[in-house]
Amino acid sequence: MKPFDYVRPTSIEEAVAAARAPDAVYLAAGTNLLDLMKAGVTRPARVVDISYLPGLNAIERDPDGGVRIGALVTNADLAHDEAFADDFPAVAEALLSGASAQLRNAATVAGNLMQRTRCRYFYDTASACNKRTAGTGCDALGGHNDGHAVFGWSDACIATHPSDFCVPLVALDAVVEIAGENGRRDVALDEFHRLPGDTPDQETVLAPGELIVAVRLPAEAAGLRAHARYLKVRERTSYAFALVSAAAALAIDDDGTITDARIALGGVAPKPWRARTAEQGLIGCKADADAFAAAGRTAMAAARPSGDNAHKITLGARVVARVLARAAAGTPRELPALPASPFAIQAGELAHV
Repeated sequence: MKPFDYVRPTSIEEAVAAARAPDAVYLAAGTNLLDLMKAGVTRPARVVDISYLPGLNAIERDPDGGVRIGALVTNADLAHDEAFADDFPAVAEALLSGASAQLRNAATVAGNLMQRTRCRYFYDTASACNKRTAGTGCDALGGHNDGHAVFGWSDACIATHPSDFCVPLVALDAVVEIAGENGRRDVALDEFHRLPGDTPDQETVLAPGELIVAVRLPAEAAGLRAHARYLKVRERTSYAFALVSAAAALAIDDDGTITDARIALGGVAPKPWRARTAEQGLIGCKADADAFAAAGRTAMAAARPSGDNAHKITLGARVVARVLARAAAGTPRELPALPASPFAIQAGELAHV
């Protein structure tokens, strides 16, 4: 491992100043960063440890029903916060479907937003990777790429974003609070992660030194609590990243007509992918299987394979249809034993996706 400076600031202002140095990175739980450093994928000159900063580990409710989640709140603490899970059940379901219990006890909200792709060529330092080292090429193109992106990819990068947590957050219009040398600013999570284009090494809109301090969910998102679910298809039920995942939230009136719809997908793009056209197509429709199947097809209509992954297009349509059906059936009072798993079958469902 390359030698590096270690800095432990006592305030956000000190942290931002310290992280403006060249090749500086922030460290909190380190569940992704330390693996990258040990593998030589990331070689920082300075590590700024923010895990002891005060004021970043609280879950705060707004008077109108929204919530502000501190950057250092752990995945487990957030998922098991009873009031939060009641109001944002799809987010809790996504959190509990990610990683292992041990990792969820350590991993943080901000770290989840900042985790790097799990593309095997990114982690293999003998492979060409424009995301790891700009201008070196992309061995995933023409390589083993059955798990890569079908939306938003470029000839420079076809990697996907791995987060479960970010998928329902994007569907529910989450906002990221950022601190920098010029003060605070807000960025919609849907705009926080960048598409690769010609610069896949630039993954977010963060400027050098900028620090995520919180994530907010609006009160409108809590208003969808009665019909909100997350579904994740992976290569094994325990501890695997999503092949394809989807979050859905609906508002349904007394006549069974959909009045609001939110859909986002994971595992299909370099960022959490909002399916806005499919959402609009559901408004005014009866909440039934035909409408959900059509929404699934619409959600994937613009997808194009980046290699051996055309199966993701069919799978994505089915996952969207299934998660909409689950959302329409109503949010369960308790999360299933296998959160977000297609094998946590509900009454009336078929086993296949």
